[in-house]
Amino acid sequence: MSEDRPSGQGNKNWFDKLFSALSGDSDEPSSRAELLEFLRQAGSRLKLEQDAITIIEGAFNISDQQVREVLVPRSQVTAITLDQPLDEYLSVILEAGHSRYPVIGENLDEVKGVLLAKDLLPLLQSNSSNTPLPFTLQDVLRPAMFVPESKRLNSLLKEFRDTHNHMAIVVDEYGGTAGIVTIEDILEEIVGDIEDEHDADDEDDIRALGEGRYAIRALTPIDDFNERFSTDFSDEEFDTVGGLMMQSLGHLPSRGEHTEIDGWRFTVLNADNRRIRLVEAERHTSDTDTTA
Repeated sequence: MSEDRPSGQGNKNWFDKLFSALSGDSDEPSSRAELLEFLRQAGSRLKLEQDAITIIEGAFNISDQQVREVLVPRSQVTAITLDQPLDEYLSVILEAGHSRYPVIGENLDEVKGVLLAKDLLPLLQSNSSNTPLPFTLQDVLRPAMFVPESKRLNSLLKEFRDTHNHMAIVVDEYGGTAGIVTIEDILEEIVGDIEDEHDADDEDDIRALGEGRYAIRALTPIDDFNERFSTDFSDEEFDTVGGLMMQSLGHLPSRGEHTEIDGWRFTVLNADNRRIRLVEAERHTSDTDTTA
């Protein structure tokens, strides 16, 4: 019977190895990179799902990432003005489909608080009973949470959990608003893209933004882009618009990075540490005569 047991001489099981690693055994992983590699190898032997390994890696990575790497930039923030009429900001909420909105004064550098869409539900009761409820936007504002661009994501995630906040206003070194960050932005760095019912459908691979700009899903085939805009981008090495960007830049770009290819400027609107998700494409006006 004894021969069925591991001898202990160079024949440790994965649990023994992990315990040794955490105990500081010099023969076992001594750095985070070594530990991740060990987990990848152990995962294949134990038939762990790749998604599980990816989540572990993502959890490690957020300790190195800063808020500035995942924030929604100022130019893409949907905000409500404090003195905005009710019918106007209700239209904004219905169109955007978010659950939280910064409420501002004259501009985004004057954040007065945060509006939760659910706090407007009493208005539905008012309409159904034909009994107007006293309501002002100021009455339902929640305090805004402010964080610096340099804050670590793991620290912010803990703060979100401790304070029960789901969104924070990101401020730059001068005290201005750089953008917003949500708990979903951090979780997506760990588990990957989280899509809800308000995210764009697959049919909206290419969406006009106005003024010659377009929001393009990174997985949009290059053939579809060529057909839409009468361009002639090659798909010999990469099949998608995201791949075209990576080929041009030579690396996986982060949010805000851009590249110019044959008269088009491509900018990353949304990405995580594993892939590009959304790209903005803008045709150069000086080159419009070269495309249909």
